[in-house]
Amino acid sequence: MNSAVQPIRPAATIIVVREARASFEVFMLKRTSRASFASGMFVFPGGRVDGDDHLHKYDSFRFGPTEGQAAQVAALGDEWRGYWIAAIRETFEEAGLLLAYKDNNIVSFADDDVHDRFDALRKPLHSGTVSLLDICQQENLKLAVDQVHFYNRFVTPTGRPRRFDTRFFIAAAPESQRGKHDTSETVDSIWITPAEALERNRAKEFDLMNVTRMQLEWLADFRNKQDVLQMAATQQEFVVRRPILPPGA
Repeated sequence: MNSAVQPIRPAATIIVVREARASFEVFMLKRTSRASFASGMFVFPGGRVDGDDHLHKYDSFRFGPTEGQAAQVAALGDEWRGYWIAAIRETFEEAGLLLAYKDNNIVSFADDDVHDRFDALRKPLHSGTVSLLDICQQENLKLAVDQVHFYNRFVTPTGRPRRFDTRFFIAAAPESQRGKHDTSETVDSIWITPAEALERNRAKEFDLMNVTRMQLEWLADFRNKQDVLQMAATQQEFVVRRPILPPGA
């Protein structure tokens, strides 16, 4: 019998929402078929928490968490900083959506030159030649932690080749940012309503992990973006799921 303990990797993900004609849309990425995890599936932007994400140096380059997020901080525990930083970093790296302030406003990509300058930072951020801290210092940014709300937590069941302990967050999409996959780890991206994503999944044309499907099912109960954000900003109890795989799964 194999008694080896599977390592669990801490991870963070942001469900980014925007207005839509029918209810609201979320941003999703399709992972490459070559990926060792969730290959070919649609996911929310996110990834592993790195050691540097916990650095106190980020304290000078973030706004929040606010007093209203005290319950979120308590639920995240002593390593709350690392989860928030990782969530923002991975969302920029994978989706090109940057939740940060510049001159007291969420950074705007309305100017093509500004968009291209930031977009060019995504690959070096992924490779590790540039850090999110470097970008904050270079561009005079403060990470918008106050706009990113802890939502729930999922732990991958035992028996999986890779296991993650993932904190999910919710945030509004910056008005001037559209988002795009990175063409490396992710090969497509889409803004889609939770209801449509679930419908397409049932039709076998939109592959989802169980955790992603569950998140979409919960989100589908909300009428609009404002209701989602209001829930995320005010909730005081946070679901922790540790699913158990059925025999033979």
